[in-house]
Amino acid sequence: MPELLFYSFFFFFIFFQFPSSSFTLSDTYFFNCGSTTSLSVDNRTFAADSNSHILSDTSSILLKDPNPPLDSRLDLYKTARVFTRPTSYEFDLQGNGTFVIRFHFYPFSSQGYNLFSAVFNVSVSGFQLLSNFSAQKSSRIHIKEYFLTAGSNKLKISFTPSTQSPSPSFAFVNAIEVFSAPDDLIADKASYVNSSQDYIGLLEQALESVYRINVGGSKITPSNDTVWRTWVPDEEYLFLAQAAKKANPTTQINYENTGVSRYIAPESVYGTAREVNTISNSMPMKFNITWQFPVNSSEKHLVRLHFCDIVSTSSTNQLIFNVYIGSSLAESSLDLSKIRYKSLASPYYEDYMVEPDKAGYINISVEPKEAGKNAILNGVEIMKVYPLRGVVSESNSKKKDRILLIGLSIGGSLALVSVMSVVCLLALKCKKRKEEATTAESTMWSPLPVYGESTYSKTPERTTASPGPHINLGLIMTFAEIQSATNNFDTNMLIGSGGFGDVYKGVLRDGTKVAVKRGKPGCGQGRHEFLAELNVLSKIHHRHLVFLIGYCVEQSEMILVSEFMENGTLKDHLYGKDLSCLSWKQRLQICIGSARGIHYLHTFSAQGIIHRDVKSANILLDENYSAKVADFGLSRAVPSPEHSVVSSAIKGSFGYFDPEYFKRFHLTQKSDVYSFGVVLIEVLCARPVIDLSLPREQVNLAEWALQWQKKGLLMQIIDPRLAGTIHPDSLRKFGETVERCLAEYGVDRPTMGDVLWNLEYALQLQETAMTREPHEDSSVNASEPPLPEFRRLPSSGVKYWERLSGHNE
Repeated sequence: MPELLFYSFFFFFIFFQFPSSSFTLSDTYFFNCGSTTSLSVDNRTFAADSNSHILSDTSSILLKDPNPPLDSRLDLYKTARVFTRPTSYEFDLQGNGTFVIRFHFYPFSSQGYNLFSAVFNVSVSGFQLLSNFSAQKSSRIHIKEYFLTAGSNKLKISFTPSTQSPSPSFAFVNAIEVFSAPDDLIADKASYVNSSQDYIGLLEQALESVYRINVGGSKITPSNDTVWRTWVPDEEYLFLAQAAKKANPTTQINYENTGVSRYIAPESVYGTAREVNTISNSMPMKFNITWQFPVNSSEKHLVRLHFCDIVSTSSTNQLIFNVYIGSSLAESSLDLSKIRYKSLASPYYEDYMVEPDKAGYINISVEPKEAGKNAILNGVEIMKVYPLRGVVSESNSKKKDRILLIGLSIGGSLALVSVMSVVCLLALKCKKRKEEATTAESTMWSPLPVYGESTYSKTPERTTASPGPHINLGLIMTFAEIQSATNNFDTNMLIGSGGFGDVYKGVLRDGTKVAVKRGKPGCGQGRHEFLAELNVLSKIHHRHLVFLIGYCVEQSEMILVSEFMENGTLKDHLYGKDLSCLSWKQRLQICIGSARGIHYLHTFSAQGIIHRDVKSANILLDENYSAKVADFGLSRAVPSPEHSVVSSAIKGSFGYFDPEYFKRFHLTQKSDVYSFGVVLIEVLCARPVIDLSLPREQVNLAEWALQWQKKGLLMQIIDPRLAGTIHPDSLRKFGETVERCLAEYGVDRPTMGDVLWNLEYALQLQETAMTREPHEDSSVNASEPPLPEFRRLPSSGVKYWERLSGHNE
């Protein structure tokens, strides 16, 4: 024990010298595992564990990486300690309270041990923290951080090789940190979202850090944090980056008399933030800023939000806003102007106990209390809660084993009877399900069978309706087949990239050209989007919807293979690329084809589908410039056109959003109609829907175009290349359609069937320039030439209201 006392004294001295620290550490242990020498890292000294007496088994193995990383910042990962049987570290504790425990894992191969294949469990003082853990997933470096109360004067960390792996496994660790946390770092209670009661008892549980976000700021490394934490930027998790902007600090952070210490979060967190980016003052709206974090949907999580008013210029300024977690109002009218404690820039934080949505996401939003006002957020921490101590203590294990044996003896015969009963019931249930599947559609999204171990842990979102009960297994393609088609995903074959992954051009063995969309590991919601798109594309067939050729789920891959569209996206032909100009007739035909595809989505069954991401980039053109709607990763099913889906996770693309959906989280088919209205005006004007380089009144294309449409001057803002080619009657009908699509409330917008009819009407006017009867379309200005009345037969695959006869065709 003298050696341990020396380490404790030495580490206390080092910590005390750390500039931003002032609390007393009663216990500190930092170990460079598998090493015979100590190492200084980020103001800490990691001692070698080779000569220590804290290990319960001295037969563990010391490994050195034969090809160590050249970066000196990774020196801590040049060695590892390997455990081939259960082994523990035991630490003597002098103090009580919360402890911070960090494990560092960095796999490599040495001396016949491939650390990538290690599968093991880790428990600490009765908490099962890691179960069948493997370091082969995602990034190379794994740092696992936990907060827990030891419960005694000893802290025991146990590594146990997994017994569930196919071959004999082992455990390993590169470095361990154990130190006492500041008293105020973790409180015992948190506000329970959706409840007026507080959640009490956090100190009796273990917490695992999942996210630590410096909102609006840069990465903070352990050497610049008060307790050696890492804070990462928020860009990856920010939904709609255009809705927020980085705040410009107006004053220095003031911790005095706030009840918040620098150990809660350093100045570099409270000194940065994001605030609302108000795009247009002419039409003030209550824009919210939303961050989305994928988590384990079956676990409770502690969410800590950090606030600090660094945007107000005077103590008289009011900063009042609402805070949402998921679809629940966590804070109503949070008034930071009352939390300034005689000074601006006073830190403040709040803890919330949260249960993720079924899709496995925690969404955090801040929204101004009033339109045109501001809202901010400085930092986010999300921690998974371990509710019970999951490992049986040694003192009670024998007694519990005896109880278990008695229980098994008494319940054996009952269990046998129960199993037989369950088998019979399941057989009957399966038979019933098969019968139902032949007569009705399923009401749930189908789960996808993924072969091999997947790197995607997020649970797919389930809805109350779907396009079909099963994914077509006949569309499965092998990974080797796709590799061959894309020349092993040659970068020269890359034709696009998005949030889900990259898109490659490919050629199958029979010469068929295809587009291959390959999901990338770690993308925000890859598995859910993949399932949604696969469900839709495998069930629907329409000449104006992209056709699915196959999919692949081998080797943890998520790949969709669809028909290749020779002429790319509609967006590319309107602006952004030097391509030939589309004529007005071509543009109308493309809009009509797109409308047919979306209308089919809305009406192909009693349970229609909302696309949710209608935009020019998702309208593809084949060799004949025929339009096909693509990208169904965000699509949702609805019970009927009259119903809406409450969606707390707002999805889509900025500039195309339905304002009603954005404000009230109610998603309907009319949300697609609004987005399509934006596409229509984009087609007419051939410019981006949001362009921050333009004067303020022109930034938002839809708002700007509506003003000209209502003045009857839409001709003034059309694509200059179309000047003199559009018949006034055709433009008038087109403009009226756009105006109706962009109505503020969904109830005032037409259906996609009505939009389709009006666009075909506009095309007919362009082609024939017919004279219109005076009584038709009385909403047109009387001073303008009347539009003609005509009757068109419905297009193939499309049913819409026949205006003249008053009945369905």
